[in-house]
Amino acid sequence: MKGVILAGGLGTRLYPLTKVTNKHLLPVYDKPMIYYPIQALVNADIRDILLVTGGNSAGDFLRLLGNGKEFGLQHLNYTYQEGEGGIAAALSLAEYFADGGPICVVLGDNIIEKNIIAAARAYEKQSGGAKILLKEVKDPQRFGVPVFERDRIVRVEEKPKDPKSPFAVTGIYFYDHQVFDFIHTLKPSARGELEITDVNNAYIERGRMTWDILDGWWTDAGTFESLMNAANLVTQTGANKL
Repeated sequence: MKGVILAGGLGTRLYPLTKVTNKHLLPVYDKPMIYYPIQALVNADIRDILLVTGGNSAGDFLRLLGNGKEFGLQHLNYTYQEGEGGIAAALSLAEYFADGGPICVVLGDNIIEKNIIAAARAYEKQSGGAKILLKEVKDPQRFGVPVFERDRIVRVEEKPKDPKSPFAVTGIYFYDHQVFDFIHTLKPSARGELEITDVNNAYIERGRMTWDILDGWWTDAGTFESLMNAANLVTQTGANKL
């Protein structure tokens, strides 16, 4: 399985911090934010990794990460996203890299306490389709929220005002090659973006989606509050623990 990290976007919610650099290069405690998703993939023995980035600071990733030697990698792949178009649009740039095989996608601002080893192994035993990782949160309206019938997810609602469950769809996804077929059929949402929630719902509608609960804490780091929370959590317990 290959890994894809999505680290583009303008990070406007973190202005003025992101006026001079990419959000994913900001510090979270003692490391740049981008280190955490890379380590999460490496810990799951996913070592063929593509970094999707964009904006004026794209070259800084190369200067910082090189070929990933610091993570024990022999090579790190990069691709450039022009402008913004949503998570699914960024993921579409990984189609050539995936080369028809399964991928694990991690959003560049997602930080976890533990690891995704069990989820990766479970997905490898799955006959294709997709898997999402969920986490109970106190503010699910900020995220994609799964709607359950018994233990089955029947749909995911994007940033609902009235969440049907206390769970957030974390920014960690497992997909087979069909993900790119779904992306090619998407139409922009009201936000003008190609939404990853629409991709997940396409799998759900076809009965091709499984889910697990992520062990340990999880946070994004896309707002001032969540960026500070992420730093505090890493300070207290560390991250990416095996």
